[in-house]
Amino acid sequence: MGGFFGTVSKAGCVTDLFYGTDYNSHLGTRRGGLATYDAEKHQFTRSIHNLESTYFRTKFEDELDKFTGNSGIGIISDTDAQPIIINSHLGRFAIVTVAKVLNIDELEAQLLAQNMHFAELSSGKTNQTELIALLIIQGRNFVEGIENVYHNIKGSCSMLLLTEDGIIAARDKWGRTPIVIGKKDGAYAATSESSSFPNLDYEIDRFLGPGEIVRLRADGIEQMRKPEKQMQICSFLWVYYGFPTSCYEGRNVEEARFLSGVKMGKEDSSEVDCACGIPDSGVGMALGYAEGKGVPYHRAIAKYTPTWPRSFTPSRQELRNLVAKMKLIPNRAMLEGKRVLFCDDSIVRGTQLHDNVKMLYEYGAKEVHIRIACPPLIYGCPFIGFTSSKSDMELITRRIILELEGDADKDLDKYATTGSPQYEKLVEVIRQRFGLTSLKFNTLEHLVEAIGLPKCKLCTHCFDGTGCF
Repeated sequence: MGGFFGTVSKAGCVTDLFYGTDYNSHLGTRRGGLATYDAEKHQFTRSIHNLESTYFRTKFEDELDKFTGNSGIGIISDTDAQPIIINSHLGRFAIVTVAKVLNIDELEAQLLAQNMHFAELSSGKTNQTELIALLIIQGRNFVEGIENVYHNIKGSCSMLLLTEDGIIAARDKWGRTPIVIGKKDGAYAATSESSSFPNLDYEIDRFLGPGEIVRLRADGIEQMRKPEKQMQICSFLWVYYGFPTSCYEGRNVEEARFLSGVKMGKEDSSEVDCACGIPDSGVGMALGYAEGKGVPYHRAIAKYTPTWPRSFTPSRQELRNLVAKMKLIPNRAMLEGKRVLFCDDSIVRGTQLHDNVKMLYEYGAKEVHIRIACPPLIYGCPFIGFTSSKSDMELITRRIILELEGDADKDLDKYATTGSPQYEKLVEVIRQRFGLTSLKFNTLEHLVEAIGLPKCKLCTHCFDGTGCF
């Protein structure tokens, strides 16, 4: 996926920009970039680094002195090298995007046919942020250009544009990824994660609506395009990707996870000695489960934070498996002889669950019960580049459906329906495959209730196949 941060201030912006961008580190693992604009020098400054073997701070903190100015944007991304800087009839601007463009080949061919060219290649392929910038400069102004992006791409795209007159923030037309606006004395900021704000003294000012476009200046906000009435924000933000202290649409991530756990705990008849969370995103749910069930919360697995504060995402599966294993350390004293219930965010491929369960039994757990914060992931996501967005056949659910039906696409609606014979069979096969004492998934209804938004405003495609282009 990725996360961005932009700020415009009456004073120098570099410190806020650096730390504000760093607070999006949990959303991306491949590349980081910063760009500032110095109005006195009429100068853009940009830097991009690879983050696959280290962290954003260590790459950028030694070169901050070269950045000057009162406005800037930053990105931590799982996709292309950005920001891109463009000089066009709209003026000079830098751009960062959180996007997934499904029809990039088609759009590339159209732009090449119009005698445009691409200068920024990523691993030999067209950089989608540059493609989005080229769509923007086809407009007579920034609003028309951004609407051109909305009308032409399939997938999603939220963006920040650093111009010579402030920062333009534009949220995806369906609102699938969030943009939060923050305010403090003499400065405004826009970010993917509201958790960027507290330690920089910003207060949440507003949440941009789907398709809304605003211009931020140090002394105020100008709305350039009104929001759409319909929204499809990704529900997986509350399940996994969102940082616990972040809020989207006024709904806090940790609160949603906690409420999901409380509901599951109250309705669960399993006899267990304690509840535990798989760090990090399973902890909030497990705390809620413990309260709802009336059992103690124990920390039977700890995350080794000195060198594993977040998971890098290597390109090879075997390295991903190693990372998943090495960052979590079991505690035999809290496991031995106990009936332990663990809460986790989701089951995607099943690799990490397999390793975790094996480890728990090896360290003395008498029983291992698993509760998952969301329904089974049945469909790959065509809208956002999340971990759950892999091809359908990477999902353990689809591989099992193929084994059961001989066709990975058969009766998907039935397998996605809680309580149906097909659903119950799917869950039982997963339970047996991993040697679990019991396995239960959250229902879609409970997840929506915990998030606190109407289902029509949430994208639940990966669970039930619904969603709009």
